[in-house]
Amino acid sequence: MAYLVDSDVFIQAKNMHYAFDVVPGFWDWLLDANANGTVASVEAVGYELRGGGDELAQWVVDRDETFFLPPDDDVVASLRVVSEWATNCNRYTAGAIADFLGKADYYLVAYAHAHVDVVVTHEVTSNSRNRIKIPDACADLQIECITPFAMLREAGARFVRE
Repeated sequence: MAYLVDSDVFIQAKNMHYAFDVVPGFWDWLLDANANGTVASVEAVGYELRGGGDELAQWVVDRDETFFLPPDDDVVASLRVVSEWATNCNRYTAGAIADFLGKADYYLVAYAHAHVDVVVTHEVTSNSRNRIKIPDACADLQIECITPFAMLREAGARFVRE
């Protein structure tokens, strides 16, 4: 089991809680946790983040496929399962389904489904018919979904001032 990190976690970390120049230990921890197989993300999230043209985009470019994982055969099978769930779920509009299937969220959920990983996101559940939220997809597909703060606590991360 690994933690799979959503793009919003990286973006909010950079912009708010763990800015590169204020809490570099967060970013070091991500790399250490990735090296020991605890934390990763998916290739589609990496593609989303590369377009930012900022320090985060460069951080992503500097990572290889051990951090931003490409889909494997198991993920391809799970992509079908997640797609079928989305298209057969009567709670969402056609636009919401198309949007979900066209974004990294779809790959993140499918990867977690395939490998029994935990999805890490700031997103919260919603009753909106206009957008499929990651926690709602995870709940329906029996995938664990937690906040980044829960991940940090569970993994025993500590960022101590030098």
